[in-house]
Amino acid sequence: MERIILHSDLNNFYASVERLKDSALSGKPVAVCGSEEERRGIVLAKSEEAKKAGVRTGDTIWQAKRKCPGIIIVGPHFDEYMAYSRKVKAIYARYTDLVENYGIDECWLDVTHSTGIFPPYDGEKYVDCGGEKHFSDGFLRHIGDTVRFAVKKELGLTVSVGVSFNKIYAKLGSDLKKPDGTSVISRANYKSVVYGLPVADLLMVGSRTEAKLKDMGLSTIGRLAAADDGLICDKFGKFGRTLLTYARGEDDNPVRAIGEERDLKSIGNSMTCPKDLTSLNDVKRMLYVLAESVASRLRESGLGLADTVHLWVRDSALNSFSVQKKVRHTALCGEIANHAYDLFVSKFSPPFAVRALGITVSGMDGGVSQLTLDEAGGSYAKRERAERCVDEIRKKHGYASVQRGIMAENAADMHNDVKGTHLIKPARFEDVDGGEDDGGEI
Repeated sequence: MERIILHSDLNNFYASVERLKDSALSGKPVAVCGSEEERRGIVLAKSEEAKKAGVRTGDTIWQAKRKCPGIIIVGPHFDEYMAYSRKVKAIYARYTDLVENYGIDECWLDVTHSTGIFPPYDGEKYVDCGGEKHFSDGFLRHIGDTVRFAVKKELGLTVSVGVSFNKIYAKLGSDLKKPDGTSVISRANYKSVVYGLPVADLLMVGSRTEAKLKDMGLSTIGRLAAADDGLICDKFGKFGRTLLTYARGEDDNPVRAIGEERDLKSIGNSMTCPKDLTSLNDVKRMLYVLAESVASRLRESGLGLADTVHLWVRDSALNSFSVQKKVRHTALCGEIANHAYDLFVSKFSPPFAVRALGITVSGMDGGVSQLTLDEAGGSYAKRERAERCVDEIRKKHGYASVQRGIMAENAADMHNDVKGTHLIKPARFEDVDGGEDDGGEI
């Protein structure tokens, strides 16, 4: 049976929630920004008015004010965003139990087997497409509009919805009519709608992949879809097969049920430092702060041990750099931090000015790695038990209750609970070879 997949994307979500909290913001250019004092003063979300003035997510506050002098800057209220996100997903759950999160403000819904729940549709439900019977564009739009109208009526939030026969095209569709619109990419129209779009619009095509594809003369999704399989796979390896599958609308990945965890391929955290890091010791201390969060989340995930550590660095000129290396399977903070530090010193030496750092681990073994002599002898196991004890103590008494000695060099870092203050969201990282991993990173 042909599937009916929706991708819903709440419009300007953070800014929209702020307007629900304060009606005086209605109709005005608004930007939700991080703290300037903590060097996180960038635009996290913006209203449609600010967007039209050229304000972009990731702009610094001063850039936003220069582009839009009358912009209103508000701080984030993540608890409120999470609460509204849950309310929206409760509406989705009335139509189907197949609701897969893609961050706080995006979801896929599979309503293939629940069309009877929707209000009656007066038009033609099916059309003939190449001798096959498929759902009509009008019926599919009716499905998307029903969900969109429910969210708007009950919560006062607008959502853009893409409706298609697979997840990738549904997500493409949700970007076509913003804000507050429904787009249909059907069996009958997908080539005319999708193939002329820039290749960068395709899920998992980041800047590096886009540049490589453009160098090959593949600037649109249609050109990628028509490309020779061998050529693409030679250039991108296994990732090339994924690119072709997505471009051609052949993706058959299911929408996961409510509560079913997304397959995690990486776990990581990054942060902007309160001030530029200019010494190796400062960098090492901050890497330990990040590694504690990553190691704790890795242990909680139940995915076993990781065999690859990735380091991401952004300097004071906002240039970014990433590097990775294979390591012995581990879930220990100390080992992850030291591997990240080794990567840093292999690429940087004073003088430097580091604005932001990130650590990600990948290559989880599912708990089936062969024990090394060190592990069999108890050294690794003892250290892991100690770190798990620290996890439990912090859950009961707070992050600052137990600290490593290196944190004593800076009192502020003793309270820098990266794990406790970062939202979980999907992410992906571009590896040093230019390929990309659809990470499901937390």
